[in-house]
Amino acid sequence: MDDQRNITYITLSGYVELNKYRYAYFSFIFTVYILIICSNATILYLIWIHKSLHEPMYIFIAALLFNGLLYSTSIYPKLLIDFISEKPIISYSACLLQFFVFYSVGFSEFLLLAAMAFDRYVAICKPLRYRNIMRKRTVNVFLILAWLVPVVYLEIQTILSSKAKLCSYNLQGIFCNNTIYALQCVRSRTITVVGLVALLNVVIFPMVFTVFTYANIFIMSYRSPKPFRKTTAQTCIPHLLVLTGYFCLMTYDVIIARVESDFPKIARFIMTVQTFVYHPLFNPIIYGFKIKEINKHLKRKIFFHEKHKVNVC
Repeated sequence: MDDQRNITYITLSGYVELNKYRYAYFSFIFTVYILIICSNATILYLIWIHKSLHEPMYIFIAALLFNGLLYSTSIYPKLLIDFISEKPIISYSACLLQFFVFYSVGFSEFLLLAAMAFDRYVAICKPLRYRNIMRKRTVNVFLILAWLVPVVYLEIQTILSSKAKLCSYNLQGIFCNNTIYALQCVRSRTITVVGLVALLNVVIFPMVFTVFTYANIFIMSYRSPKPFRKTTAQTCIPHLLVLTGYFCLMTYDVIIARVESDFPKIARFIMTVQTFVYHPLFNPIIYGFKIKEINKHLKRKIFFHEKHKVNVC
């Protein structure tokens, strides 16, 4: 009982007319979550079982899709519980855990996309050296760094936030993103410095590197024959679509945390929902339909199941 009394609870006040539209919100979020799990898991399964897809580019795609599952699982189950609860609340420790998972997984996406850009650059611009450069060990190092570096930064911020004194217990949101800093009486200068360094190292620099790398790829492909340009577009454009979409969503997240409290609640709610609905749902769609090899195996799988059903009937 004493432990229960010492738990600090935060009220999530970003919901709009929860009682009136409770089951509509629940149905929508539940449907989206099931679609995210099924679509991401399907592409992951295809990459896992087909040896032809055990190449660096597809391994990085699998890592992105796995991130999508973690990213969604850190948010959706709690949302579903809140939609059927009388009062949406969360313990401060659970809030910090959600914050940690959300941003550590989210930031790793920029590093994974940078690794994918490097992989495409070597494959397209230095094809004869591709096997020597993109070895299994190199891919493993990229994956470890992509997941480990954001974890280190977020662990520091989470530990510091756990020790901060709270002057508010009312979170202006529906999940724990960087709005948790508004709960603190005084925001630590160390948290601010670590946050800026993390932003530079795991968001800004990787994104600049990715854009610069793809620019060089497209410049080279422009000077090459038409079939080469077509192949380049087929493999690079999906990555750029994912990068652009994800950067917009992360920018959205920063804006949401900075808007004033008198910002219309319904608009704030709609903006918040955008940050976790599109990205994990569209990634498998983009890679499933735009990446030729994945699309080929996906069609075979669908065709096989349809044929099998016909034979059974």
